[in-house]
Amino acid sequence: MTPRAAYVHVPFCRRRCGYCNFTVVAGRDDLVPDYLRAVEWELRRLRTPREVDTLFFGGGTPTQLAPAALDRLCRLAREWFPPAAGCEFSVEANPADLDGDRLDVLQAAGVSRVSLGGQSFDGRKLRVLQRDHDGSQLQRAILRCRPRFASLALDLIFGVPGESLNGWAADLRTAVAARVDHVSAYGLTYEKGSLFWSRRRDGRLQPVDEELERAMYETAIDELTAAGLEHYEVSNFARPGHRCRHNEAYWRGAGYFGVGPGAARYVDGWREMNHRSTTTYLKRVLAGQSPVAERERLAPPDAARERLVFGLRMLEGVVRVEFAAATGFEIDELVGSALRRFVALGLLEDTGDRVRLTRAGLLVSDALWGEFLN
Repeated sequence: MTPRAAYVHVPFCRRRCGYCNFTVVAGRDDLVPDYLRAVEWELRRLRTPREVDTLFFGGGTPTQLAPAALDRLCRLAREWFPPAAGCEFSVEANPADLDGDRLDVLQAAGVSRVSLGGQSFDGRKLRVLQRDHDGSQLQRAILRCRPRFASLALDLIFGVPGESLNGWAADLRTAVAARVDHVSAYGLTYEKGSLFWSRRRDGRLQPVDEELERAMYETAIDELTAAGLEHYEVSNFARPGHRCRHNEAYWRGAGYFGVGPGAARYVDGWREMNHRSTTTYLKRVLAGQSPVAERERLAPPDAARERLVFGLRMLEGVVRVEFAAATGFEIDELVGSALRRFVALGLLEDTGDRVRLTRAGLLVSDALWGEFLN
């Protein structure tokens, strides 16, 4: 089946945050013209436009692009991924970048959903995270976006060194008071290759303890659901009608197109990933060479296991009959032993027709997936 979702990776940032190990380049806006040419080259390889139900610009920081470049990227994407009626068009944005010109470009392009990489409203916490905005800038960005876009999402990070449970609760309550439509709440991770990983290894950065981090996650669940947001995926909460449909395509095992450095795609059973290095990606594409660094076709049992794990991230879980129809495998023949053990431990609930995480399972979900995938 032809994918109905498309992702465009924009690698540019003003600076790299200490916790980031994504495919980004900081302070290299001189590469933007080549980037736009490379993206157009990739898109033309599609040969014909592909109508989509969701289009997502991620990064990096898409709004780091100057208004003219941002407009060019939007036009290219809409030409080759024409939005179907009701298409969700999402763009990740940095609060410090959202001036009137960029907002005008996004609105004119038909963007329906802006996702703000706010991370916190607290100045001390933002400085630790090495963000380039403060709490008042984030509040202003929310106010500027609200009348222009149908849906407004906000990323928040918890478990930051020096953060208290009360401080985290204050972030959540501020987000609720700001009437955002969607909140993604992530525990701070120390990814190899990031500055924070090096500082933690050297003892210069002390993570919060696991008990406090767990309490912070539970506080997010309690505060956000009490405010009327549905907890629909491990880290994601939405007001009715405001789930991220693009990410739901991933979690439900649907195919998707991907363009740009480090972008992944899943088309006709083949999974590909472009070169993560922006300069390598540009050199290859502008020389007329494929940007693909990795390509694999998962064996049917492996594809089914992966689909199960992604599906279990959703709070509604996985319906047995739907899973069997989509994959050709029964859940029990793939992971029966591990499933029974996790049910006995109270981490999963098995109703007979559906399998889903329990509240206890949500707290340790990442520790479960390895047994399902192997």
